[in-house]
Amino acid sequence: MRSIWNGAISFGLVSIPVKLVNATENHSISFRQIHLADGGRIRYRKVCELDEEEVSGGEIGKAYEDADGTMIPITDEDLAQLPLPTAKTIEIVAFVPADRIDPLQMDAAYYLTANGVPAAKPYTLLREALTRSDRVAVAKYALRGRERLGMLRVVDDVIAMHGLLWPDEIRAPKEAAPDGDVTVRDAELDLADALMDTLGEVDMDSLHDDYREAVEELVAAKAAGEIVLPAEPEDTGDGKVIDLVAALENSVRAARKTRDAEGAGDGDGDSGTADVHPIKKTSPKTSRTAKKTTHRTPTGKTVTRSGSSTSTAKKSAPKATGAKKSTSTAKKSAGSAGSRTPAEKTATKTATTTAKKKRTSASGGTTAKKTAPSRKRTSA
Repeated sequence: MRSIWNGAISFGLVSIPVKLVNATENHSISFRQIHLADGGRIRYRKVCELDEEEVSGGEIGKAYEDADGTMIPITDEDLAQLPLPTAKTIEIVAFVPADRIDPLQMDAAYYLTANGVPAAKPYTLLREALTRSDRVAVAKYALRGRERLGMLRVVDDVIAMHGLLWPDEIRAPKEAAPDGDVTVRDAELDLADALMDTLGEVDMDSLHDDYREAVEELVAAKAAGEIVLPAEPEDTGDGKVIDLVAALENSVRAARKTRDAEGAGDGDGDSGTADVHPIKKTSPKTSRTAKKTTHRTPTGKTVTRSGSSTSTAKKSAPKATGAKKSTSTAKKSAGSAGSRTPAEKTATKTATTTAKKKRTSASGGTTAKKTAPSRKRTSA
């Protein structure tokens, strides 16, 4: 790897010669601008605004633009005279726990390599000290004409340095927060937790850029003269969630289905997913079905009950009389008559006829019994 900076780590009075190399690389596909008419490249030329002539790199310098538009020239000699102790030194200023560093401050990442055999011993000393202390080093360094803030940590057997933004370069997040007060129910949080549990963890090494692969396939197809058909657009819903609960429930089911399919492919049926319990919504119609029913009892008291009119009617219905009981008994007897002999059927008909005659002749007695209580109340 090609180094982009040579200097030393200042660890107290210990100086560790190091080289700075990029820890990351950009795999994005870049495009060139062309003239659509003939396919010619479009290039930028540096032209002076005053004489409109193209100038070379040796004729270009630096200047600071003042608020009124005045250009104040600044030369490399001017900058070299400024007191900058970190020009060739990564100066460690403190050691702090890693969680003290806000991820928002993270910038570019570099590897620090020992520069030469004499640097191996102090380099290893700093690396082991960082590992044993379980802390990171906060340092200052200069790169590309400005002083920067950095964080040193151990990655495998190498000391890595992350460029950090200065604290005053981080914007306050208040303006990015949603407007108004939003209330989230516990049931919705439970569904969100279930979705998180279902999605589970991921092997970071397995993640890749699908869009870049699609662009590479497109370029290869067009280079081979193939006709590329447009892909069907996916339904993204325009970013609008109509029913948050339904969207969460469907997301959990879809994630569970995917995990179950992957588990079946791996020969492991246990996907370790969470159960989905749909939120029960109370229907307005259901809450209005409970009506209050008021009626009077035979004793004259007023009773108010909650429930449907059907259940109230059933409760206030009079009990079956002896005649109804006899009728039901006769029906039962008739229902079972199919299994009797002809002699038994004849005997049953005779008994039924006799019972009807007795009830007819006794109807007067029944009426007398019913009117008896009223006579007693009248005489009293």
